Amino acid sequence: MALFGRRRNKGQAGQQADEDYDYAGHPEDVEDFEADQGDLDEVTGPFDEEAPDDGIARLNLGSLLLPVPEGAQLQVKMSQPGVVEAVFVIMPSGQFTLQAYAAPRSGGLWEDACGQLADQLKADGAAVRSASGEWGQELMASIGDMAMRVIGVDGPRWMLRAHVAGPQDQAAQAAHSLRTLVRGTVVIRGSQPWPVSEPLPIQLPPEIAQHIEAQGG
Repeated sequence: MALFGRRRNKGQAGQQADEDYDYAGHPEDVEDFEADQGDLDEVTGPFDEEAPDDGIARLNLGSLLLPVPEGAQLQVKMSQPGVVEAVFVIMPSGQFTLQAYAAPRSGGLWEDACGQLADQLKADGAAVRSASGEWGQELMASIGDMAMRVIGVDGPRWMLRAHVAGPQDQAAQAAHSLRTLVRGTVVIRGSQPWPVSEPLPIQLPPEIAQHIEAQGG
């Protein structure tokens, strides 16, 4: 595993700028990531709390256990030193990200979030439409040469939101890859009393965190 770059986004005066860190490869505790990812199409998640005994290696991000496909790269975005805002999976078909949120026991958080996201995308100038997918409503958006697909899954006291943005001509492959990632993901909600809609915290494996710290993160 080796980190290979960092980008600092320009922030307003007096504000902490976001930073993106890239690395190629996989941390030592999941060094066999690329060996057993061929069965991802066969899994039927997302899963709650514990990964099934399916032989698939997953990257431990605290609130998520994420299967990273062969050949993918990871990008970490930090809102401030030590605080992870997002982890992106980069593949030729696009940039993928998954985030888990605290949800009420009654469920239904994705329906509300989906409507809000559609309004936001339209306000940003995107053409938006919805369709029925594997877990319910999905959003598809396009703006210029870029296409986006957003999937939401309501789980027990959590909601998983997954999206991909990439070239229009890769939209079909990106949607397939996004569903595959969702099926293989494990959400670890824990027992803490998180407010509804609060993003569940992302924690980096020690090897990645140490590399970022060494680069001045």
